[in-house]
Amino acid sequence: MGINKLLICILMGIILSGCAQSTAMLGPAITLASSGNVSQAGLTFFTNKAVEKETGMDTVTFVSNKIDEQNSKTKLKREFKNMVEINFLKTREKLISQDKSNTFN
Repeated sequence: MGINKLLICILMGIILSGCAQSTAMLGPAITLASSGNVSQAGLTFFTNKAVEKETGMDTVTFVSNKIDEQNSKTKLKREFKNMVEINFLKTREKLISQDKSNTFN
């Protein structure tokens, strides 16, 4: 029992410290160990490798960048909409004040 805990602690220390050679292999290895599904683990591994080959980034980094990019686009659209609304209200107020001043002349 003590040796198993020691081996698990050493293995987790190596994995969590970043000393593992290929992070693309860690996900499929965990999938294979937890589910026993070889085809799913293989598909995950080859998908990770394809994304890494195509983009030069691992899957998690690629997805994180896409989410950040989408969030920045949404923020830009929201800021533009607010700017247009503020300018619309200012223009409307100016037109109303001009109309009131022309009515009394």
